Amino acid sequence: MGTPREPKAAKYFVALLSSARELLDRVEDDLVPILGAVDARSEARSWDASQYYEKEMGGGLLRRFVSCEPLAPPEKLAEAKLRTQELEAKYSAPSGGRRINLDPGYLDSFKVVLASTKNASQRIYLRSGIYAEATLLYHDGGFHGLPYTYPDYLWPMAVDFFTEIRAAYLAQLRRQS
Repeated sequence: MGTPREPKAAKYFVALLSSARELLDRVEDDLVPILGAVDARSEARSWDASQYYEKEMGGGLLRRFVSCEPLAPPEKLAEAKLRTQELEAKYSAPSGGRRINLDPGYLDSFKVVLASTKNASQRIYLRSGIYAEATLLYHDGGFHGLPYTYPDYLWPMAVDFFTEIRAAYLAQLRRQS
């Protein structure tokens, strides 16, 4: 019989999507009270994974990933998603449409986990209308996608980013031991 144990703290990140480059920078400051100081960021890359958001947010979308310095319990994921939704509303257009999409998640030694408001076969319900899914798995020395992994999480830039923050995460765990 296994013995229940609390998991190690996780390293949180947020995937930002917007057509307004300055908004990508501005929102980072708003993330600090939610997840702590940003300690790494990817380049903003032209987002061509789908046209899903263009009607609401316009063309010329940019994807950026940022990670946050403090480690936090994995169970904070639902709260992080709910709070980032408040930020999306804060920056919404006068018409009510979003100008930025914020998708928080976390990584640990084994996986990258995303929060979502949408249910799907691979998603596990957390609370308050929030679900979670493991979208990248770490094995054989690198991150690997699953059949449902969003294409932009498989971009070399994204995999490199998650690999770098995984190394930072493991160093943080060693310092805490």
